[in-house]
Amino acid sequence: MAYLTVRNATKLFGESVYALRDVSISVESGEFFTLLGPSGCGKTTLLRSIAGFHDLTSGDISVNGSDLGRIPPHKRDIGMVFQDYAVFPHLSVFDNVAFGLKPRKVPAHEIKKRVPEALESVHLTALAKRLPAAMSGGQQQRIGLARAMVINPQLLLMDEPLSNLDAKLRIELREEIRDIQRKVGIATIYVTHDQEEALAISDRICVMSEGHVEQIGTPEEIYGDPQTRFVANFVGTINQLKRCPKLEEVLGMLGLSEVDASAKNASWSVRPEALVLSELAQPASGGAVAEFSGTVQKYTYLGREAHLFLNTAFGEIVVHVANPARARKHDQGETVSVRLNRQALFGFDADGARITTGKAPREGTI
Repeated sequence: MAYLTVRNATKLFGESVYALRDVSISVESGEFFTLLGPSGCGKTTLLRSIAGFHDLTSGDISVNGSDLGRIPPHKRDIGMVFQDYAVFPHLSVFDNVAFGLKPRKVPAHEIKKRVPEALESVHLTALAKRLPAAMSGGQQQRIGLARAMVINPQLLLMDEPLSNLDAKLRIELREEIRDIQRKVGIATIYVTHDQEEALAISDRICVMSEGHVEQIGTPEEIYGDPQTRFVANFVGTINQLKRCPKLEEVLGMLGLSEVDASAKNASWSVRPEALVLSELAQPASGGAVAEFSGTVQKYTYLGREAHLFLNTAFGEIVVHVANPARARKHDQGETVSVRLNRQALFGFDADGARITTGKAPREGTI
């Protein structure tokens, strides 16, 4: 049985605005579970419903077997970390962290024990007496994290806690948050619109769109095996291939003509890093492979990789070249050949659902 269960959650604002549409998720004990999606997709509404700040129109939420709908927000034993730090400027770091313990009538001697432990976990021990105004944004967010954890919550909720920080600090603090979460073992639900952030720190990701769940899976599943067109487009970079006779030829070379015929309005996509310049390709070890040509529009060198922008028969596409030091630079107007493996191609039907392409033909049949 899952630790947190949300069943058929629906939230209606007014008479016709659905923030959540029949959402069901489950989170295991100690899991880092991320709600990912664009603004307005319902992820924060779901988080706030779990916290008790919103009442569901229908559906139910339970934690460790207890129905949260029957428990008022202040008694749900949930720690929350907000986007805007939410620290008290007139209180010291120590008193900020201790703030949530006093309403719970935690004895003074216990507060003196638990607050230093929480501060040590977020590397703020030396700053216990300082006021937040004299601290950086990253340090203030650590205060919020320590305050959420010091109550020993049964569940930790984080609502885009890094969005107000600069890019470098976001990367540093997200790693710290993940390390701390692993150490304390609290089931955590994390809200973000940042794909890279979600992929880097999550055990599982729930991708949301327009109030419903698109897909739930590990980072590897969400990125490498998207089940809807929305997930493929939202998480990472994707090349969408325009329908044309050349694409039909490529599909035939990959043994996908019959699959395509069963879904007349299918669309096809491929990740930039899944395309390989033929000059750099290793000998085929099995599976169907097709080649096509393109004209170089732009070559961008980024150190660990290079981006090759090509004009092809099925539109403009991007090829990511790993370790570009071993590849020569390609000039604008030059024609190059690109290799595509069947397993790298994602197909979606007219409704945006993933097409099952079946097994690839045996080597030598193309």
